[in-house]
Amino acid sequence: MSYDEDEELKELLEKRRKALEAAARGQNLEAKKEQERIALEREYILRSILTEEARERLVRLKLARPKFATMIEDQLILLARSGRLAEQITDEQLKEILRRFLKSRRNKSGNIIIKRKGGI
Repeated sequence: MSYDEDEELKELLEKRRKALEAAARGQNLEAKKEQERIALEREYILRSILTEEARERLVRLKLARPKFATMIEDQLILLARSGRLAEQITDEQLKEILRRFLKSRRNKSGNIIIKRKGGI
């Protein structure tokens, strides 16, 4: 291989690398737009099903416990989409939902139960 062929190969590889990077940026942009669309849709649904005070509580909860708040949001959105909410959820109702959810989680993860095969 001569020096010219080596340089030509480097140029081709560089062009290919740039093309792949551009394609990856395009996919990242599309993924970002999709994530933004989903976030806006979630926000719209939550605004329609929660009162102002309940939304504020959920935002504060999200700052302290993001995963837990996201799980609660998912459940509320699921209820809204299934048509099981007749009216907006108030702050007091949200507090009760949070209490019940925390209570059920504590019961599930409370004790370790060992079941043995045999009669003991």
